[in-house]
Amino acid sequence: MEQEVKPGLVMGKVYLIPTTLGDNAPLEVLPISIKRTIENIDHYIVENEKTARHFIKKVSPGKSQPNLHIESLNKYTDPTVIPSYLDPCIHGFNIGLLSEAGCPGIADPGADVVRIAHERRIQVVPLVGPSSILMAMMSSGMNGQNFAFNGYLPIDNNERKSMIKNLERLSREKGQSQIFMETPYRNNKLVKELVRTLHKNTRLCIACDITLPSEFIQTKSAHEWGEQEVDLDKRPTIYIIQA
Repeated sequence: MEQEVKPGLVMGKVYLIPTTLGDNAPLEVLPISIKRTIENIDHYIVENEKTARHFIKKVSPGKSQPNLHIESLNKYTDPTVIPSYLDPCIHGFNIGLLSEAGCPGIADPGADVVRIAHERRIQVVPLVGPSSILMAMMSSGMNGQNFAFNGYLPIDNNERKSMIKNLERLSREKGQSQIFMETPYRNNKLVKELVRTLHKNTRLCIACDITLPSEFIQTKSAHEWGEQEVDLDKRPTIYIIQA
């Protein structure tokens, strides 16, 4: 049963708090508004409690860790308990929704929390921060007027090859940039598959370690990538193709 806000009590809000894309100093890539928000919130919904506490401590070293109320949201979370995570808002407390990396709700389970917040008429406040998907698109030189994010490609070799060909076809027919990602330890295998499968003139952007000192972003034809050795093993990477 949905709880009602007590008369005179202002309902709390859900703040969508971006995190860094790697282990760099948070305030090098995040605005000061993130620090102010974290300092004023004690209720959080996160993917991983340990890394969330580490991030909060880096942003606000003086914040009391024992006073934090943290709920975990990941693939093991029972969907039926997610609505209860928003109960603090009913009692007037703000909640911070943290992604493991980047922006909550974008390629992230936090989207389920945001959907429920809207259903319960709880205000959602998105904050500025790095999105590897958008930053890769910005720096690719490809069509930023028409693009699609496709998540992870299939693991099965035949299904993955078919998906790559289908994305290339969509890009050619619609003039649409196609964005996707891969589990970091399979990056090198995927690059070889892209070079073998794509037309030699199809442009491929590889954007790796975005915002980190090891950042690597280049756009070349599939043929040109076939002539270059690049090691992306265990490095977070975004791929974009434009036929």
